[in-house]
Amino acid sequence: MTRRFLFVLGSSRSDGNTELLARRAAEQLPEAVEQHWIDLAAHPLPDFEDLRHDSDHVRPTEGNVALLLDATLAATDVVIASPLYWYSVSAHVKRYLDYWSGWLRTPELDFKATMAGRTLWGVTALAHEEREVADPLVGTLNNSAAYMGMRFGGVLLGNGSKPGDVLNDAEALARAKTFFAQEAPLARFPYETD
Repeated sequence: MTRRFLFVLGSSRSDGNTELLARRAAEQLPEAVEQHWIDLAAHPLPDFEDLRHDSDHVRPTEGNVALLLDATLAATDVVIASPLYWYSVSAHVKRYLDYWSGWLRTPELDFKATMAGRTLWGVTALAHEEREVADPLVGTLNNSAAYMGMRFGGVLLGNGSKPGDVLNDAEALARAKTFFAQEAPLARFPYETD
C-alpha cells in the first residue's frame, strides 16, 4: 500500500509553531508519499454526540465529518499536529478523536480493523522547557493508538510560544529531519508488559 499521510492540524492559529514543525518534518518525506493536510479550525466538526447505545449509526456522506472520515480511512499514517493546550491536545483534536468513537460503531466502516496496523504520530509545540509537561498529550495519542491496534511513532516536540519561535529550536528541527523515517512500534498501553 502506498503511504498516505494525513496531517490533522489542531491549532486555533494558522501557521503556528506546531504547524511549522509538522511542515518541516513533512518536507523530509519521499516525493512518492502522498500528503493530505486538513486544518480543523477551517473544517470544524460539530459537537460530538455519543450515540454509543443507540441503533442508528450511519456513515456520514457530506460536510466536514465525512471529509475527516474519508481522509482518515484513506491514510496509512495519521499525524496529529496539536499545540499543547492545558497539557493535552487541543479542543479541535479532542473532538476529532471523539468522532472515532462514533466511527467505531458504524457497522459498514469496520473502523477499528481498518485502522489497525496503521501509524499514529504526533507533533506539538509547547512553551515549557520541561518536556515532561507534554506527557498527557503523548499518553492520549499513545493510548488511542493502542486501543485501535495502531502503531505509534511518538511525538515530535518543539519549543515555541510566539509565532515562529519553534524555528529557533535547533534540536526540534534536527529531530524533524528523521522523525518520520523511524520504524514505529505497535502501540501498547502503559500497563502492558513485554
